Amino acid sequence: MSRLVTVAHGTRVAAGNLVAAELTRQASALLGASATTSYVELCTPLVGDVLGASSVPTVVVPLLLSTGYHVKVDIPAALRGGAGPAALTRPLGPDPVLAGVQRKRLLEAGATPGNPVVLVAAGSNDPDAVPDLERAACLLAGVWGGPVLTATVSGAGRSIESAVAEASLYGEVAVSTYLLSPGFFARKVAAAATEAGATVVSDVLGADEAIAGLIADRYREARSALRIAA
Repeated sequence: MSRLVTVAHGTRVAAGNLVAAELTRQASALLGASATTSYVELCTPLVGDVLGASSVPTVVVPLLLSTGYHVKVDIPAALRGGAGPAALTRPLGPDPVLAGVQRKRLLEAGATPGNPVVLVAAGSNDPDAVPDLERAACLLAGVWGGPVLTATVSGAGRSIESAVAEASLYGEVAVSTYLLSPGFFARKVAAAATEAGATVVSDVLGADEAIAGLIADRYREARSALRIAA
């Protein structure tokens, strides 16, 4: 039997860490497999400690929305230091499933389909994160039926203020918070978007059952690499 280990970034905001734990619980139920939630930093258990504590074959699913340093460096290093065989999946995003959840959050916040949207991500200095963000915007535009611009809180990318200003040329602006969990970045997105004049700011993606299904799909994709039965 193999187990699922999810890896979230981690935050000092307890509610943010609980999102990762709840998604892991839901994915475990879908798969009928044991599962453990871990974190890169700011919360325990850390992924390296979880992987080092058991030799059970493991599929590691990053609960991250794009590539970046954690996906390329931190998590692979934890796998190399693990006690047993492990397969690492690609991060959750970009993916059509996430675009669908973003659409749901925008509608819940009162946004009008077809009106301009600014997708705001945490941001990264890794150049490979840029095409991931653009792909996420294209996926959202496809299900939203209107223009989608991008912005980031930090790293490479334009500012929220700049993107909202441009988007406002096309109508009332909604901001799609492209973050999995509440925390420091989510608060910054809400504050900056409101100050910039956005009419609507969506909630984070959260512990949506569709995302739990996506985690389960990532697990199934990678399980064959371990050459063991489910």
